Amino acid sequence: MDKNIPYKIYLSEDELPRQWYNVRADMKIKPAPLLNPATGNPVTLDEMSAIFCRELAKQELDNDTPYIDIPPEILDFYKMYRPAPLVRAYFLEKALGTPAKIYYKFEGNNTSGSHKLNSAIAQAYYAKQQGLKGVTTETGAGQWGTALSMACAYFGLDCKVYMVKVSYEQKPFRREVMRTYGANVTPSPSDTTEVGRKILAEFPGTGGSLGCAISEAVETALNTEGYRYVLGSVLAQVLLHQSVIGLETMTACDKYGIKPDIIIGCAGGGSNLGGLISPFMGRKLRGEADYKFVAVEPASCPSLTRGKYAYDFCDTGKVCPLSKMYTLGSGFIPSPNHAGGLRYHGMSSVLSELYDEGLIEARSVEQTAVFEAATQFARIEGTLPAPESSHAIRAAMDEALKCKETGEEKTILFGLTGTGYFDMVAYQKFNDGQMSDYIPSDEELEKSFAKLPNV
Repeated sequence: MDKNIPYKIYLSEDELPRQWYNVRADMKIKPAPLLNPATGNPVTLDEMSAIFCRELAKQELDNDTPYIDIPPEILDFYKMYRPAPLVRAYFLEKALGTPAKIYYKFEGNNTSGSHKLNSAIAQAYYAKQQGLKGVTTETGAGQWGTALSMACAYFGLDCKVYMVKVSYEQKPFRREVMRTYGANVTPSPSDTTEVGRKILAEFPGTGGSLGCAISEAVETALNTEGYRYVLGSVLAQVLLHQSVIGLETMTACDKYGIKPDIIIGCAGGGSNLGGLISPFMGRKLRGEADYKFVAVEPASCPSLTRGKYAYDFCDTGKVCPLSKMYTLGSGFIPSPNHAGGLRYHGMSSVLSELYDEGLIEARSVEQTAVFEAATQFARIEGTLPAPESSHAIRAAMDEALKCKETGEEKTILFGLTGTGYFDMVAYQKFNDGQMSDYIPSDEELEKSFAKLPNV
């Protein structure tokens, strides 16, 4: 081990970020605006405030303020589990026989088991400040729903969660954690909403998608007095809150003289990837440093690597604003054998713009390769990773093995978004040899692209 670098780097409480960082402020080309599907015009603050908490709507539309103060009540909550450690993967380096240095930012040291709590507590806070009774949301693998149920319990808010049906059935314990924290959890699509009934009629027996669940959650929020909708990924406001990940990581790196060459994150809607890379991307955009950024997505839901950069609905039911993003089409539903999260049909408009400019690279990986990496990591580093995080682990290991071949001593940093203790059905399928890979055909994707709105 390097005597100068501890296995786990912990910052002090005084080093916890006091502000979130808004990467859009440093982007020369801003993300395209959200559009009102009825008018085709950019959404206004008042229009957004009908769906989201007003303060969150302001954050969503703010492309210019680089730093936004974190309210004291949120900072106090962060202190229960933050700062999170930056870990040097010495054991993984040794097992791979690589000259590369590997670090990971571990976000699993809270009851929700993931980074999602960073934004959940912020969104619940603003809902409470607005005097709302409760919030509605969707969840895929269940991490966001768990985090939001915890945050709502903390502030005494009602929480209604629409959980993608295949995850609802595969992850009963994740569901029960939400219920323990007081959330009402409904499998989506359901017969409790108009859009849910419509989707069930069109796709009988479907396992659902995040797009479906978003539609149901938005409909419920709009039809229930005193409620607003909150989202766990994709939106610029979520990337803003998640910037605490990258800010802490940057502080730890600067403190110990660590300069990452490659920064890797799993990519579904973009919350983890955006949160990890934003402060580093800011340095790159300002010409202060250079990094290679890699987004890793599932081959079964490849929005960046095979999607279209176009305006699309954020939800399957087409009730949300239009967002310009890399998308597979709002009607795209991942295969039921897709074991992890990262099920969203599109990518954050912020990350989509950065990717389109060539500032981020993207690759897709098949789930058996992901679980091979997850199993190897668990046995070597001692932490059972979430399937989502394991996409980043796969790519980090591949980069480290390239260094072994070339002899390059690169520094690799990746985000370990959380733990996989509620994902044991997926691990069981892998261990039993019952996990298979599914990659959508070009024909399937073209059918979905054909339904993109003409904007």
